[in-house]
Amino acid sequence: MSELIPTERIEQRILLIRDQKVLLDSDLAELYGVETKHLVRAVKRNLSRFPDDFMFQLNREEFTNLRFHFGTSSQWGGRRYPPYAFTEQGVAMLSSVLQSERAVQVNIIIMRTFVKFRQMLSTNEELARRVNELEKRYDFQFTVVFDTLRKLMSPPAKKLPGQLGFRTQAHGKVNPKKS
Repeated sequence: MSELIPTERIEQRILLIRDQKVLLDSDLAELYGVETKHLVRAVKRNLSRFPDDFMFQLNREEFTNLRFHFGTSSQWGGRRYPPYAFTEQGVAMLSSVLQSERAVQVNIIIMRTFVKFRQMLSTNEELARRVNELEKRYDFQFTVVFDTLRKLMSPPAKKLPGQLGFRTQAHGKVNPKKS
């Protein structure tokens, strides 16, 4: 089953919403091989299994930001209602609601991916703590080394796209040659 669903595919779909790592209902439905409406219907039939720390529906602002981020539309076939977001515990509960062998196998892969994320985060926190301890022991001559280590440990900054468009004569030096 892991050959069918690479861990990287799951990692790319984990989002940080409300300071929680979540997977959206549409992404989970695709991984499980079911339609989103069927997944949501199964969840709604079993709402008592999904408290707020297992699953929540995005509010309008979050939904709008998500659509803007991914470039989807609510017109002509886009999603018309905010998606549900499932935390790690919510994803674990889904296997009991969906009751299929594929759901169980997919959940195992997803759980392993969440565990991998937690391990990477704790390793980075431990490394940061050790760098801070070392910095306290050494004098200013090692400041550059510690600053470099911190830059290497921090996630890469998102690059903004280059400036788009063109310049007109009023805004730039695009003067035609005078003859």
